[in-house]
Amino acid sequence: MPLWLAVSVVVGIFIGTFFANRFSGNRLSIINSGSNKLNDLLHIVDDQYVDTVNVSDLVEKAMPTILSELDPHSVYISQKDVQQANDDLKGSFFGVGIEFTIRKDTIHVQNVISNGPSERAGLQAGDKIVEIDGEPFVGKKVTTDEAMHRLKGDKDTKVVVGIMRGKEKKVRKYTIIRGEIPMKSVTATYMLDNNTGYIKIKNFGDKTYPELLIALARLGQEGFENLVIDLRGNTGGYLGSAVQMANEFLSRGQLIVYTEGRRSPRSEYRSDGRGSYQRIPLVVLIDEGSASASEIFAGAIQDNDRGTIIGRRSFGKGLVQQPISLHDGSMIRLTIARYYSPSGRCIQKPYTSGADRNYEEDLINRYEHGEFFSGDSIKHEGPEYHTKNGRVVYGGGGITPDIFVAEDTLGVTSYYKEASMSGLILQFAYEYVDENRQKLSNYKTKSDLLAYLKRLNTVELFVQYAEKNGLKRRNLMIQKSRDLLERYINSRLIYNVLDEQAWTQYLNDDDPAIRETLRVFREGESFPKADKPKQTAYDYRATHARYGMIAMA
Repeated sequence: MPLWLAVSVVVGIFIGTFFANRFSGNRLSIINSGSNKLNDLLHIVDDQYVDTVNVSDLVEKAMPTILSELDPHSVYISQKDVQQANDDLKGSFFGVGIEFTIRKDTIHVQNVISNGPSERAGLQAGDKIVEIDGEPFVGKKVTTDEAMHRLKGDKDTKVVVGIMRGKEKKVRKYTIIRGEIPMKSVTATYMLDNNTGYIKIKNFGDKTYPELLIALARLGQEGFENLVIDLRGNTGGYLGSAVQMANEFLSRGQLIVYTEGRRSPRSEYRSDGRGSYQRIPLVVLIDEGSASASEIFAGAIQDNDRGTIIGRRSFGKGLVQQPISLHDGSMIRLTIARYYSPSGRCIQKPYTSGADRNYEEDLINRYEHGEFFSGDSIKHEGPEYHTKNGRVVYGGGGITPDIFVAEDTLGVTSYYKEASMSGLILQFAYEYVDENRQKLSNYKTKSDLLAYLKRLNTVELFVQYAEKNGLKRRNLMIQKSRDLLERYINSRLIYNVLDEQAWTQYLNDDDPAIRETLRVFREGESFPKADKPKQTAYDYRATHARYGMIAMA
């Protein structure tokens, strides 16, 4: 027995040594599992690479690349970015309660949320945050992500900010106790005329549906008989919110959307017949920025012939992502299925696996092809499907509107493009308001403020400002683009002085899509008939005026 034990030990040592040598050098055995192969690669790099390597950083960089090989919307979200990614759709977050923008490497407070933590602490619009928790916070390290990371936090925690106000040279210190900050999905609710209610929805989050019901109740008090739901620029969000919304307008048993994937059996979402607005005339506005949940809602309304879709072809995102948390707090959003509208068409536009340059540049290609300017230029790459009434609709990506509204090129010059795309208009609007807050605070309504801005000649003020900041004056181009410039400049001034609803109302006042919507209601055309959708071209002016980056914390 002792002899056999000794022999077994020796044989075990030889076997262990053999496999240790085999797997510690460059001679990897053939491994069928790809995941083991990746694991082996990391071990080899960590053990034998010429320089010291942070394997964790290597994995962080590899994860997005691996997922990008699957499809355009499967993504990896690092631990530090998970909260921000979730906050965008939760309907609220914990923070200090300000809207801010970054100018010249400094946080500028754009707006202070009413009755929020910062207002209670004493912050004001126009303040500049130069310190956070006793440390200077200026210079190149000041980014939107870093600012939100430092200003957001758990409920009832404290953050001390250092503020520069106006022309004061002394830094004021404020202690802010973080609280819950609401993030509204419904950003505008008002009457377009005596009969027509308007609701602007920015995204589909946790609280979108209850916000919609509140908006509808408010319009009900004003006696609305027609309804416009504006989803332009709405990039989507939660499927459940879109389904709840559609349910309000559809009769019992109508299909809203269904999902299906390789490991995800077909799952249907149907209306339950409890909606309170099943017969109200309805128009839905969409454009190339409308995606995902926006397309689910628009597709349900169109395929069931419940309302009229007006605008331009939507983005074409019809992939279903499932959030999966990883052990270190990071997260992946993995595509597990596709969305299909009630007629059976797939909302997702074509893509190839891996980095697909054509997919990334799709909107640019649409623009160059002329799709933004003519409904006849829309490429229908998918098969034909039919709505409830037999109207032809197309698969292959996005929702094609029933009535097309073109983007206007009249007045667009290289000067206007540079002024709008460079951020100079946003910068001018902020600085003008910041320097004239006391005077501008006297104007409480859009009409009063606009009358003042008209007298002010904001275009000339901007041109002078832009010239000082590197944009050369071009008098002929400025004259040609004057209406577009005035519209964009005034819209940003209204936003900074008043609020998002006033900003939206101003842009809608001269919006061809709104004019076409009102015509459809006047002529009783909101419920589509069995004939083919009508394509009518109208101008859609000052697209850039609808978009401006403001962060919240």
